[in-house]
Amino acid sequence: MPCIARTSRLALVASAASLALLVTACGGSGSDASGPGDGKPVTLTFWSATAGAKETADAFNKTHTDIKVKFSMVPAGPEGVTKLSNAVKGGNAPDVATMDYSALPEYASEGNLENLTPSSGDLVKKEFPEAVQSLVNLGGSTWAVPFDVTPIQLFYRKDLFKKHGVDVPTTWAEYRTAAEKIHAGDPDVTITNFGGGDPALLSGLAWQAGARWYGTNGDAWKVNIDDPASRKVAAYWDDLLADGLASKTPLWGEGENKERASGKVATIIGAAWSAGNFPVSYPDAKGKWGIAPLPTWDGKASTGMYGGTSYIVPKGSEHTEAAAEFIKWVTTDPAAMTARLSSLKAPSSALPANEGMRAAAAKEFDNSYFGDQDVYALAGEAAGTIVPGWTWGPVQQQVTSVQMAAGGDHTKMLSTGQAKGETAVTDRGLKLDK
Repeated sequence: MPCIARTSRLALVASAASLALLVTACGGSGSDASGPGDGKPVTLTFWSATAGAKETADAFNKTHTDIKVKFSMVPAGPEGVTKLSNAVKGGNAPDVATMDYSALPEYASEGNLENLTPSSGDLVKKEFPEAVQSLVNLGGSTWAVPFDVTPIQLFYRKDLFKKHGVDVPTTWAEYRTAAEKIHAGDPDVTITNFGGGDPALLSGLAWQAGARWYGTNGDAWKVNIDDPASRKVAAYWDDLLADGLASKTPLWGEGENKERASGKVATIIGAAWSAGNFPVSYPDAKGKWGIAPLPTWDGKASTGMYGGTSYIVPKGSEHTEAAAEFIKWVTTDPAAMTARLSSLKAPSSALPANEGMRAAAAKEFDNSYFGDQDVYALAGEAAGTIVPGWTWGPVQQQVTSVQMAAGGDHTKMLSTGQAKGETAVTDRGLKLDK
């Protein structure tokens, strides 16, 4: 996805207060730190699926003599997490890796991460907004350093809205009305693609609606995926699909791109990182797409998150100090952002969590595709409306797998996710709060 590769389908964020039991689940603070000092460069191994990661590592190597980074590309999403888990178990894990926020609680609670509190705790506290710190501070400890934030936004076809006399919707009720009017005017056009089922997008929209899929009560986990707020969201989209107002073409496929490029859908529900895909995927539609805040249920500005990346040190690294130095550079030094963006064949609209990195990214992005709308300013405003308090749980990867198998029935995605979440918590030997 962008800040993460577009193929990664997981969404993110965690609340430190409600994950306090991670302290006991994860044990101590990791291995002893080691780094430069013997006169020889420390060589770090770095695994990532993110676009521009190799070029960022190359730029670091050109400007640092005490530390050298050896980069390897790995698969995105669950496949990459599995590869990393196996490497940790086999004692050959990399020194640094990137990880989706939604996987952090699960991965940390299994004891697969070094505790970065000694080396990066102050960095996270000083260099990142307080609201973003909860992405990586779990159970009172720092387990990762954030790279980006990914607020969900509305991308809409200005020409189609004008043709059918539709205003940009500010509520989900208005969004359905717009869908009905556009489809009535041209039966070949639907409001958006929403087929196949994307657990990450569903969770982000549920997040906006006030859902809380996970929480804790004392030392027990509460799974609340099939809650009223989430069911409201699922029913809304299932109804749009059933009424032919949203396209059943699966998300993330070739059919999706064809419909979007040919003007068969009037909007795209995306995130901050989505903007960079438009000039490449739909070049002939330059000037036709606009960006607006995500419609809300009550008219008050709010959104959830969809995708995102953090930097971790897998358990067993013998170079935690050097790893922390590289992570600090790659998440806070504008030179790292410039290297990442200038090396990409496609533009990136990843929204860094660090303000200095964000400013560097904004300078590199060409806003002309969206009629000179300030893409980064709009994404920054959206980030300020992310609903606080969302918590990811210790079994979300398993929940995602069963939800992806639900065939695009969003209501079923919730019920199967709820059932899997409860059994997976107990299967891990954790307490479940019913």
